[in-house]
Amino acid sequence: MSGRRWPGRLRALGCDRGAFTAELAAGLPALMLLLLAGLTAVSAVTAQGRCVDAAREGALVAARGGPGITTAARIAPAGAQITLAEGEETVTVTVRAPVPIVGGHFPAITVRAEAVAAREPDLIGAVP
Repeated sequence: MSGRRWPGRLRALGCDRGAFTAELAAGLPALMLLLLAGLTAVSAVTAQGRCVDAAREGALVAARGGPGITTAARIAPAGAQITLAEGEETVTVTVRAPVPIVGGHFPAITVRAEAVAAREPDLIGAVP
């Protein structure tokens, strides 16, 4: 038998030339998309946790008469917006932070957390 290839012989043996390359070329973008989505989700969950911590600490400090916004700003993610609403008996701190989508120039996801704390008894009625 000569070293010549017979047409269809590789297909008959179950080998398609270039099939792996084609499958890799089709599957690699999907894997990259999943990786970027996973990294974005981890970033969003981390930012959400930091917003919750910042809102809680800011509300507790403000309820005791301290600088609630400054305290929340130290804990909050970069670029966060912090609002403080003081009532007669409660203090509410809201923290909103943008989370950029990894790997693209898409609009950012915004995470938000809010915490309410009761004022200390000696500070009730002393709204500045």
